[in-house]
Amino acid sequence: MNFEDVMQELENLGKERLKKMYMSNGAREPLFGVATGAMKPMSKIIKHNQPLAEQLYATGNYDAMYFAGVIADPKAMTEADFERWIDGAYFYMLSDYVVAVTLAETDIAQKVADQWIASGEDLKMSAGWSCYTWLLGSRPDHEFSECKIADLLRAAEKTIHDSPERTKYSMNTFIYTVATSFTALHEQAVETAKAVGPVEVRSDKNKSKFLNASENIQKAVDKRRLGFKRKHVRC
Repeated sequence: MNFEDVMQELENLGKERLKKMYMSNGAREPLFGVATGAMKPMSKIIKHNQPLAEQLYATGNYDAMYFAGVIADPKAMTEADFERWIDGAYFYMLSDYVVAVTLAETDIAQKVADQWIASGEDLKMSAGWSCYTWLLGSRPDHEFSECKIADLLRAAEKTIHDSPERTKYSMNTFIYTVATSFTALHEQAVETAKAVGPVEVRSDKNKSKFLNASENIQKAVDKRRLGFKRKHVRC
């Protein structure tokens, strides 16, 4: 399938209901409203195709950008490529679920994520913390420096309440993921979550929402899901 074939198929798969839902979460035109599951048949045919992924991502069409992440070849991407992708990620479903997910399958993931966390830009910071969440939830614990993850927990505790709104979500999820997927620091993550307490996330459209990592960690403990690792990061 070439670029034109993929764009035509995405348009055919679009649903008005999903389009409205995506737009309510921050997506903007152009987009078709394609369910992620509906993309699987195409992804099985194409598998990994980085040149095609680059063409699709450059369209600015949300569905095409999402599918670009599905068929991207992360090992073929450089730091500059990821900087270009994060610059094009205009809302969290792209920054956290396309760019961060794709980055998590590379050897440069932690280096780039660290730079984004330190950037001071909401979606970059969110993608950086999200990348660590994807990494910790899928890779063996021995691939990480316990000291480094502990430092990130301390940083999250100190800064989460004063961080940009989307970054708060990602930091909260990071704390939860350390507690549930990185066994060596389970207790520290539990104490971090307690110290942080409920995190208020403000929205322009809706009432404030409160995140509580402690409650979700306890649910995972009750379900005996400690040590959980995903088999695959990308769909």
